[in-house]
Amino acid sequence: MNRIFVFFTATILCAGMIAGCSPKSNKPLHAGTVVRDTIQGTPCCVYLPQNYEARVAKNKEVFPVLYLQHGMYGIEDDWTTQGRLVEIMDSLLQSGEVKEMVVIMPDNCPHRPTSDEERANAMSGEWESHFAAFMAESEAKYSISDDPSLRAIAGLSMGGFHTMHISHFLHGEFAYIGLFSPAIRPTASHLVYDNWENEVRTLLADEPLYWIGIGKEDFLYEYVAEYRRWLEANHLEYTYYESAGGHTWDNWQDYICRFLKKLFH
Repeated sequence: MNRIFVFFTATILCAGMIAGCSPKSNKPLHAGTVVRDTIQGTPCCVYLPQNYEARVAKNKEVFPVLYLQHGMYGIEDDWTTQGRLVEIMDSLLQSGEVKEMVVIMPDNCPHRPTSDEERANAMSGEWESHFAAFMAESEAKYSISDDPSLRAIAGLSMGGFHTMHISHFLHGEFAYIGLFSPAIRPTASHLVYDNWENEVRTLLADEPLYWIGIGKEDFLYEYVAEYRRWLEANHLEYTYYESAGGHTWDNWQDYICRFLKKLFH
């Protein structure tokens, strides 16, 4: 039976932090750290759990991984600056609502688009087709799992588009997939997109967490609604969360908070 989980709510800020992500006790925060790196020639920010280097050196600890992508015109530190990823992760770790993980945030659009043509090129299939090599080098550089059950991918807007098409092109590689205010349908011709509808069917037959979030005032709302109708017509399971507001960081902070809580349980 097709199961579709739908949540309707408003985005609420509480004491400077997204509701549900604010500290719930006086315990010290886990104090994850962010380093800058270059992976497969791509600038990245990488969130590392507390005492990552010592734990890897001493115990050869291997962590789950989330690949988290920004939107068009963004850069690799968007999620740590505007998205407040570090504060959200540390608060959720403090309350015991998430597992420790490495979060790799690539610059998934290294050439800032300034025209319609360049915007189209940002969603040309090139980044998605490169992602397997990007993951392989990430796994060589960091102590992260190559088990799909311990691997997640998510992104906002253009990064949600990249997430959607990476996940079906590399189907079976991610147990958790998060589309935040995503663009949906490709306009370019590329191997990644040539059979995308059938590949989405194959992907969702394996029942990963397929989480879609969008605001009711988002300019991409109708495109997401159309995609949801297609998923439902094909009896494909997904989780849907609808907030108030539009294409904003308030919403994306809310979405990443909710998505993180669902990972690696």
